[in-house]
Amino acid sequence: MKTLSAILMLGLISNGVYSQTDSTEFYYRKGILEQEARRYREAEKNFAKAAQFSPKAPKVLLGWGQSLIEQRRYVEAREKFSGAYQADNKNTDAVLQLATLSLNTRQWNEAITYAKKMQELKIGNSANYIMVKSYYGLENYGECVKYCELAYKDDPKNAEVPYIAGRCLVDMSNYKKAAGCFEQAITLDSSKANWMYEAALVYYAVPDDKKAIYWFERAAAKGYPRSNDFIENLANAYLNVKNYDKGLGLLQEVLVKKPQDQELLYNIADAYYNMGKYDDAISYWDKLLELDKKNANSLYMIGLSYQKKGEKEKGQQLCDKAIEMDPSLKNLKEEKKMPGGI
Repeated sequence: MKTLSAILMLGLISNGVYSQTDSTEFYYRKGILEQEARRYREAEKNFAKAAQFSPKAPKVLLGWGQSLIEQRRYVEAREKFSGAYQADNKNTDAVLQLATLSLNTRQWNEAITYAKKMQELKIGNSANYIMVKSYYGLENYGECVKYCELAYKDDPKNAEVPYIAGRCLVDMSNYKKAAGCFEQAITLDSSKANWMYEAALVYYAVPDDKKAIYWFERAAAKGYPRSNDFIENLANAYLNVKNYDKGLGLLQEVLVKKPQDQELLYNIADAYYNMGKYDDAISYWDKLLELDKKNANSLYMIGLSYQKKGEKEKGQQLCDKAIEMDPSLKNLKEEKKMPGGI
């Protein structure tokens, strides 16, 4: 038979439990209202008070974590979501928040762990995409491409998936397949000029200069900056398809800003040589020799140019002098004697 004191004690405990629950709910509700009103600091204070009464309540920790995210306090937010996950590792909100937050804070391995938990609990359809981003961040390109295929099935309209696949394939030197991925990405999202530029560079590496030119020009039309590198790459693509006038015009445009760039001067000279404009070619190789008197390759090409002009003896003397400076040029001389050479 219970004594009066025991009954009173049970009543006090019961009242304390109800009071604790009521207090938790009271401050939790206030936190939600403040959050809905976008007063995130006030929401945080109320969630903190609710947690004083129920430190492990998942909904309190989740609300608190969300208020911290809104204040861009990601490390603290992650701590709250982790607490909610530890209290209930099947809480879908906690798992989703941890997967997303880990991804956004570049915690790649943890993002993968929570993405797999998302799949286990069948939460949404973004788990494969999270793994795509995470494996790419880890430079694990094989796994990334594998998950790209799965993420594309989840959401065929997400242009970033084929784009990332393309980047992975570039890093694995599979340029032809990468080019197809870039085109697929651009078909889904044609607003990104940088994707077009990357597609151009990939086609340049294939090599497919006509396609490279197409994408260089589209990137420029979309607003991609016409930097020196951009113009030189486009110029070289034009030269490769033997559109010398267009290519030379672009190289001359860059030369105004980089008048002593030796590679640029050489490419211009070489283009004139291929056009049969030997005097112009000699002029630019001479400019190279003014910058570097030991540039045996330029001297050799001047010699070839004179031979092409019909001044065989003068040209041969210059070639021989260049070979004395750099004996490896003798191999180039032998190549030029093959069918189609001079």
